[in-house]
Amino acid sequence: MAKKLVIIMANTDPRNGEELGAPIFQASVAAAMEYEVEVICTSTAAKLMKKGVAEQLFMKSGDARSIYDFIKDAHAAGVKFYCCSPGLDLFDMHKSDLIPECIGVV
Repeated sequence: MAKKLVIIMANTDPRNGEELGAPIFQASVAAAMEYEVEVICTSTAAKLMKKGVAEQLFMKSGDARSIYDFIKDAHAAGVKFYCCSPGLDLFDMHKSDLIPECIGVV
């Protein structure tokens, strides 16, 4: 049986850093457990895939590591990140605006 986990971050608002950690941590843990993991960022969460955004976000004030640091860790563990195509349109983004860890648009 294939072990696959798809996490859709749809209503996760980048303005609320405390909302961002759990899905990314869950993705990392699942990847460490040898699941094939995909995280799809859509709606407001699509902003996370734009270069420069996640680097400025932290789960809580005073954290040394940004949300982007956690995305890079998850990606290194094997998590595949995607941006939803309506998110590109909604926030006037192009594929060239996406972080390297975002491997595609769905």
